[in-house]
This record gives sequence, C-alpha cells and structure tokens, in this order.
Amino acid sequence: LAPGKILVATRNLTDPLFAKSVILLVRYDSNGALGLMVSRQSHVPISNALRNLPEAADHSDPVFVGGPVDLGSVFALARGPGHPKDATEVAGDVYFISTKTALEKALDGNSDSAKLRVYVGYSGWGARQLESEVQRGSWYIFSRSEDLAFDAKPATLWSRLISKTERQLVRLGFTMPRAIGEHQVALAARR
Repeated sequence: LAPGKILVATRNLTDPLFAKSVILLVRYDSNGALGLMVSRQSHVPISNALRNLPEAADHSDPVFVGGPVDLGSVFALARGPGHPKDATEVAGDVYFISTKTALEKALDGNSDSAKLRVYVGYSGWGARQLESEVQRGSWYIFSRSEDLAFDAKPATLWSRLISKTERQLVRLGFTMPRAIGEHQVALAARR
C-alpha cells in the first residue's frame, strides 16, 4: 500500500458504500489512508457543483464521487508534465489537489477531462484499518497506474479490472471466490 496504488473492491466486499469501486490512493502513512474513487462519475457538471467558483463556469464534465466521507469537500486530480503548485505528486504525472487556490488555478487553466477530474468527498481509513480490510480479502491492490486514474470509461472500470484479475487467478489454479487475501494481493501487485 502506498500513494498511487489502485484498490479494486473484490466481490467479497459487502459494504455498499465501497462495493464495485476502484480507488486511487492519494495519501498513505502510519496514520491511515486517503483515496478517491475513480470509478464513480456523477451526472452533475463541474460548473453546477462548483458554481461559487468562477473558474468552473466553462467545465461541463461531471464531478466524481470520491467516496462516502465528507461529501462537502472538493478535491481534484490533475495530469500533466509539470508539477502544479500546491499539489501533491501521486504517481508519475498524476497530482492530487486539495486546496481551494490550487483547484481554482487548475480549473482556470485546464478544461480537458483527460487531464483534470474533480471529486466531491473521499475514501478514508484510520491507522491499520485498510491493512485489515486487505487481509480479510476486501481489496485487490494494483500497481501505480496513471491510465487507470484517468480511465476514459470509469463506469465499466471495476468490471474490467475484476474480470482481468479473476481470469488470472483461475489460470494460476485458484478457485473462485475463495481465492482471497495475500495471494490476491501478491498477484494484483505485479500488474
């Protein structure tokens, strides 16, 4: 587990808030983890969700639901060759924006949904909570991937990743759905 890793909910994850979700970890340390669901696109345009920000006026792309925690908070992921000021590098050319000033600047200079995505809420775990969920078989862990964070078809991202992982597990001789835990983590981490 580390910033930039992708969490894919297994079929065993029964929590409806996280079922069939794909999450990009943007922060991870001994105090816990913070991630954004990259698979839950809303139908609300950025311009409507952030109507108090003049820089959002020309953005018709939808906001994403970053997770069930604090849906009043707003974050963004930016993708590009330069490190945006006041942003945190997550993986490669993907940056996490968590301040209003950085968000305003990103919105002002970027109207391409392939390079900027806005999120309301986040997914969060306390110290050792995510590790416990992984050990129980709730998550597959994928290596860092800028492309998955900005996948062009977020609504089908979970089903594509879960199918790919399950096919690989079957090829390696694991039975489904009991192939959980450390074996899944090791396989997914190789990707």
